[in-house]
Amino acid sequence: MNKVKKVLMTMFGLLMFPLLFACNNTQSQGVETIKAKGKLVVALNPEFAPFEYQKLVDGKNQIVGSDVELAKAIAKELGVEVELSPMSFDNVLASLDSGKADLAISGVSKTEERSQVYDFSIPYYTSKNKVIVRKSELTNYQSVKDLAQKKVGAQKGSIQETLAKETLQDSSLVSLPKNGNLITDLKSGQLDAVIFEEPVAKGFVENNPDLAIAEFDFDNDKEDSYAVAMKKDSKELKEAVDKTIQKLKDSGELDKLIDDAFKASIEK
Repeated sequence: MNKVKKVLMTMFGLLMFPLLFACNNTQSQGVETIKAKGKLVVALNPEFAPFEYQKLVDGKNQIVGSDVELAKAIAKELGVEVELSPMSFDNVLASLDSGKADLAISGVSKTEERSQVYDFSIPYYTSKNKVIVRKSELTNYQSVKDLAQKKVGAQKGSIQETLAKETLQDSSLVSLPKNGNLITDLKSGQLDAVIFEEPVAKGFVENNPDLAIAEFDFDNDKEDSYAVAMKKDSKELKEAVDKTIQKLKDSGELDKLIDDAFKASIEK
């Protein structure tokens, strides 16, 4: 009987060893893989000024913004180059699942639901949501109740889309993948209002004098914290990202990056 037990225990140990090794290796393979390929692939949606947007630089269309600078800082911390992978916002997190990207840095809000599927860094920015309307109709919007029976736009897959679904049940929600299209539809009258994060809303209003920000807040609106997303169990990668963000925060450089990006996004 003892011999049988020994044989069974040996077999069990042989079966479990690879699994234990795999579990331990999962936490470090992200950083090792990134260093081995020499680049950090970052998924983002360049429709989100001042965090990431497209701009002509020296005659060439480039993706710029504070999230881009953050991505460069993280890549520097890892000792690799950064590769930006632009895509629609609703595909940003999915790119982590498919392995097409190492990090998602695109004004991604950290939520309890998302945290069950992905690892998130410490927050690097906190904002609130605002509503943009046509300036000529600004006085018609004094509270959230004034959005009832109105067509309200939000970016597909965003926290603002979720907020609208939960809060504006008497409104008609229109979800579009591109922020620029939301603004176009608002200006043309196809939409009555659009929900954006405050800095994004301010950027659009600065560049569109016929639009304005409604002076009310959502009653159930929580502070919206942006964080860097990555695959679950990316312990070492998360540590490197957190370290970079904390250094930028402590030095005041992070606030400066966001402020400079906002000013650049509204330059004529």
